[in-house]
Amino acid sequence: MVDDVCPGCGKPLAGRTGRKGRSSVYCSAACRQRAYRERRAAPSDTAQGLIEEVGRQVRELVPAPPAVFYSGVSELATSVGRLRRIARMARDTAAPVTAPPVTEEPVMDESGAADLVTAGPVTEVALAESDFAALVESYGRELRVHCYRMSGSYDDAEDLVQETFLRAWRARDGFAGRASVRTWLYRIATNACLDFQRRTARRPQRYEPLPGMNHGAAEPPARITWLQPYPDDDLPSTEEQPDALAVSRETMELVFLAAIQHLPPRQRAVLVLRDVLGLAAAETAAALDMTVASVNSALQRARPTLRDHLPRRRADWTAEADVREREILARYMAAAERLDLTEVATLLSEDITLTMPPNPFWFVGREALVEFLSVSLDPASPMFLGHWRHLPARANGQLAAGGYVRRPGTTVYRAQVLDVLRVEGDRIVEITSFEPHLFPAFGLPLRLPADR
Repeated sequence: MVDDVCPGCGKPLAGRTGRKGRSSVYCSAACRQRAYRERRAAPSDTAQGLIEEVGRQVRELVPAPPAVFYSGVSELATSVGRLRRIARMARDTAAPVTAPPVTEEPVMDESGAADLVTAGPVTEVALAESDFAALVESYGRELRVHCYRMSGSYDDAEDLVQETFLRAWRARDGFAGRASVRTWLYRIATNACLDFQRRTARRPQRYEPLPGMNHGAAEPPARITWLQPYPDDDLPSTEEQPDALAVSRETMELVFLAAIQHLPPRQRAVLVLRDVLGLAAAETAAALDMTVASVNSALQRARPTLRDHLPRRRADWTAEADVREREILARYMAAAERLDLTEVATLLSEDITLTMPPNPFWFVGREALVEFLSVSLDPASPMFLGHWRHLPARANGQLAAGGYVRRPGTTVYRAQVLDVLRVEGDRIVEITSFEPHLFPAFGLPLRLPADR
């Protein structure tokens, strides 16, 4: 049984009586960040150190008792997964050059520790790439979130993180250590995003009416064709990224992501670095090659624009609200599976908005949306889509549902749509429906058998 004491300083942890949520591991943010820094400095932050750590974990595995065995195997799987990511990153980082001379001798790293790999010959170039990959791999998740905020696209964020690591590898000799590795990587990532935005010149547009379709009487919403969802399971933990503000739910909401797409790229970068990541004005100026005065001016222009594109009401995130949202999601999925349009309608707010990026379909208002759904949910309709099943998911700090359709005459449910819901009170006020190619990123299969 683990004692209720802080592993950092040994002080007793505060009692949990009457409190909800996950228990604290550390007594304070200072202890948590100290432990985080110590783990970053651990020998396993080199490729060789991690290999040795995997070896230690293998040697310490015991098949009984089962709980201890499971814990040990889980720890080993985590380490092997990280080693695999490091190896892949080292492979992708390596430039296609002529093979360097091979040596059978142990290679010495900067600390003087010998490379003890004995499975085969080791090259100095391969070792350098592996150690570099081990150094930057632990920043991968938070950099992916940063690139996602800047681009609004999960697919583009994946590519931009890889570009960031490639740029960092090519510029490694110029890293003087005046800033932390994290700050250095954020600077490279931000500039990679700005270059990408200059190349693509993306600008939000407005949806346009489609012939013969009732979209509702309200003004068309903004159309951001590149907007994609982000899986909650891929967000950094508070231990990986102690700055809780940087992974806060509010700055991952789709309405926030959509709103900042309206900002010019450099204003967007300033707002993300200053208001989301919490960098000082001088740090932001250095990262973007701007003056402090220019940074402050850009931030003053960005904030009002952002407010203009955010909804007037924002959700209150409490334990009770989370329970209520999960109940609404369960009712939403069950009603769709029963083809119960009346129940679906009771869950929608009167001014519900539905968009389907990158597709041109959009609806504002319960009446228009129910009219659209009535055709596809009615088995007697010639446009009946089929029978539905859903699996719950989480995207952008919001509840989501992965929808699968079994079309008439078939026996398999195929991935159809990922609905991300925004709930206010006891009603769904916004549904953003995405295409299913990102299901695997959310841990969702692309097919379900007909039998439950």
